[in-house]
Amino acid sequence: MHEIWVQAEPWDRELVIAALEAGADAVVVPSERVERVRELGRIRTVSENGDLQWGRDVVHAEVTGPEDEDRVVLACRDRKVIVRTPDWKVIPLENLVARTGNLMVEADGEAEAHTALGILEKGVDGVILTDRDAGRVRAVIEALRSDDGHLDLAAWTVKRVTPVGMGDRVCVDTCSLMGPGDGALVGSSSRGFFLIHSESLSNPYVSPRPFRVNAGAVHAYVLGAGGRTRYLSELRAGDTITGVNARGETFPLVVGRVKTERRPMLLVEAEGPAGTVTTICQNAETVRMVRAESGEAVSVVALSPGDAILGRDEEGGRHFGRKVEETILEG
Repeated sequence: MHEIWVQAEPWDRELVIAALEAGADAVVVPSERVERVRELGRIRTVSENGDLQWGRDVVHAEVTGPEDEDRVVLACRDRKVIVRTPDWKVIPLENLVARTGNLMVEADGEAEAHTALGILEKGVDGVILTDRDAGRVRAVIEALRSDDGHLDLAAWTVKRVTPVGMGDRVCVDTCSLMGPGDGALVGSSSRGFFLIHSESLSNPYVSPRPFRVNAGAVHAYVLGAGGRTRYLSELRAGDTITGVNARGETFPLVVGRVKTERRPMLLVEAEGPAGTVTTICQNAETVRMVRAESGEAVSVVALSPGDAILGRDEEGGRHFGRKVEETILEG
């Protein structure tokens, strides 16, 4: 897992609290505030007298040419190196990621952090968030953690599968190629998301579209970064949703295009640990879910009551896509 540090120098108590509560790995603070951080909670400090000390454990390095890259590679043997690349943002980092580890970079927000952590599909070893707004920092940490980890999936029992007539369904075309078991989490309620399989499998009638998830009706939620939900109808090019495979491993999916078309629709109702959950998807053989026992794709038109499929149980209740603690009933 990549490391996430928060820049709290000059001192900012709210930033430190946000780092602690969101699960950051370390905070960069003035030396005179190290003990104050320890009073607030358990988190590593980066300072002259911190858990990680400047010079001994962590150094800065600016890269403006190939000779600087060589010096960084040497420094990375026994220390973490915070790399700054004033002229080029990506190419020098690609060169360094290919040659060494222990690389850290500063990032002003989620987009910069995602870029750094995705370089050469490996990424730098960590990012230092420099935003001074505690709320935004907390949201970025939560988003990065959800894209760098695992989601628990549960076995749901299919209760009924019923044609419901015509409706508008959304195909999400992403900027990634997916394989067997890969897909996105979609549902009619924020407390239950079905694993909808990508169109990565061959069939006799339609060529595979391994970048596509035929996700479902326009009203449905799709799970995104940081556990935030989005309506399928509001997705746009450049948005990011959470991809997941049958093992629960997650990965970011950047939306490249969204296709909304009128099609015959199918209601799928299942029973999970959180109760009854539903989704509505296109009534077509190429729309698939994932069997709980084998992790293999199964067409929605082949589902029968009693079948076990994979889903994700969540705490219900959302306000503009974020979890809230209030009384909300969804049917």
